[in-house]
Amino acid sequence: MKILVERACIFIFVCAVLQFFCGAVCAQDFGLTLMEEATTNVNGSGIRVGQPEAAVDTNNDWEVDPAHVGQPTNLFTWYSNALSSTTYTNSLGGDSWHADNVGGDFYGIPGGVATNVAHVDNAYADDYYSHNIADLKTLSGNITDAVVNQSYTFGQQSVSEQETLDSQYDNYSMQYNTLFISAANNGGSVSPPGTSYDCISVGAYGGSSSYGPTIDNGRCKPDMTAPGAETSFSTPLVAGAAAALLQAGLRGDGGSDTNSAARMVTAKALLLNGTVKPADWSNIPPEPLNTNYGAGVLNIFNSYEELAGGKHVYNYSTNIPMGTSHLPIVTSASVPVLSGWDYNTNTSTSSDDAVNHYFFNVTNISHAVAFTLTATLVWDRHQSTTGINNLMLFLYNAANSNLVSSSTSAVDNVQHVYIPRLPTGRYDLQVWKAGGKIIVSTNEPYALAWAFVTQTLKATASGANIILSWPVYPGGFALESGTSLTSAAGWTTNDVPLPGFTNNQNVVTIGTANGAQFFRLRTPDF
Repeated sequence: MKILVERACIFIFVCAVLQFFCGAVCAQDFGLTLMEEATTNVNGSGIRVGQPEAAVDTNNDWEVDPAHVGQPTNLFTWYSNALSSTTYTNSLGGDSWHADNVGGDFYGIPGGVATNVAHVDNAYADDYYSHNIADLKTLSGNITDAVVNQSYTFGQQSVSEQETLDSQYDNYSMQYNTLFISAANNGGSVSPPGTSYDCISVGAYGGSSSYGPTIDNGRCKPDMTAPGAETSFSTPLVAGAAAALLQAGLRGDGGSDTNSAARMVTAKALLLNGTVKPADWSNIPPEPLNTNYGAGVLNIFNSYEELAGGKHVYNYSTNIPMGTSHLPIVTSASVPVLSGWDYNTNTSTSSDDAVNHYFFNVTNISHAVAFTLTATLVWDRHQSTTGINNLMLFLYNAANSNLVSSSTSAVDNVQHVYIPRLPTGRYDLQVWKAGGKIIVSTNEPYALAWAFVTQTLKATASGANIILSWPVYPGGFALESGTSLTSAAGWTTNDVPLPGFTNNQNVVTIGTANGAQFFRLRTPDF
């Protein structure tokens, strides 16, 4: 089977204007600068990564040149035809402009997302597939990359061919605990390997990209998007973000349970949940994601902040007869943070469904303003299985037991709830697992990420100036000015100073000499 490289000319970032509550930097930054200001050295340190590459112009030009990505030669091992080399140049292949640009965005210096990865396994993609994925073997018998970037596709396949490829990649992922970050393709329907259940399939926001659902059973892919002219170059941004989050989890930024924090499903749930929603984002239930954008556009700062919120387990677990109601229970317990995550297990039986309850007191001490809720549930397809366990996500108003929202896809192994205007109150976020005799397993590990957030712009006088401030988290907001509060006010970011970063606040100083001005927060388009 021939693997196709995704052709591109230049990686282009475009900054514009978009709507939704979440974020505060130019598109080309996707939250990276804010994360670097909020913490230190989250750069993929200690994480071994893979970069299989298809040949671009000849059968031999697939390699990353270390000099082109600003990294030393000893960071790399090159693989082809079951042979390897630790020197460059070598007889296995030649320099690829495509591989150099992908690597530059992934881990390159300067400009890469994960600039301090432990090692890079750069392989010829055809051999990587035939010698590793198809046979469930690693390149040399002991290499198990935590994150593998795949900026290539197999092109459009038949349903049976796609299902075979999906199973092979999912089996490898589970066998070696590898998180595949795979391009969705650059047009038409999303293509393998970006269709596998357990990967993160990446589309290009602002560029050429494929869309879902998958042709086999209508699953939502891509899972998310990132800025890029094509998916070859949006994908390594997400791969770098995954490596950075895994490193942060392993070093304890998400709490003492580093094993849970560094799980593939935890990283996937955090990356999807931290995304920024484009203005035209919508989904059609029971589809959990948007067929073009997935969960939204990458914002690594938001994902990191949710990781830093810590692991918090469910408050209560119940088993109920299959098919019966699962209303909130009476309890005063609650999850202590409004932004965080959990890695846990839900257990159903041949006769009972199972529900894990997470209770939240959603309040704001200064204003009774609405919140935005984003919650993402992720679990894996098990090795050597064709189906998945059926998990769903429900949000109930705990005060009156009314169902507020749900994500109930029966074919996806991702569920996603997004509510842009959630009133203050007490809520029960439920992870539900179906029982029955045809379930894949009684126990299902899962990762859940959540963020109940609100954003307010404050103005205070300081001499002849006005100080405008708003929280840095959630990230994605830009400050706009206008001449009135109407839609025709000509809202713009022009001549508005870039915010400073002080005590977890974005701060902008505005002079009062220009007369009356109006300001608002909006998320920038990419």
